[in-house]
Amino acid sequence: MKAPIRLYTLSTCGHCRSTKQFLDECKIRYEFQDVDLLTGEERDTVIEEVKKLNVRCTFPTIIIGDRVIVGFREAEIREALGL
Repeated sequence: MKAPIRLYTLSTCGHCRSTKQFLDECKIRYEFQDVDLLTGEERDTVIEEVKKLNVRCTFPTIIIGDRVIVGFREAEIREALGL
């Protein structure tokens, strides 16, 4: 799977941790941003990015290629990754 994988997460979110753990176990490379650890303009900018992908701005927001998955939905993530 060569599609870029990006996660918008919260450092305190159990579903976010589960998503990262799942991807780690599958040896899938990804980038993530713990939105709650950002401050000021950087935080505002990232929140606006998330809202464009997920109007409700909930976490995790997962981008696999051009597909957006909201929440830890293992079956959807597996499908998007071709696992």
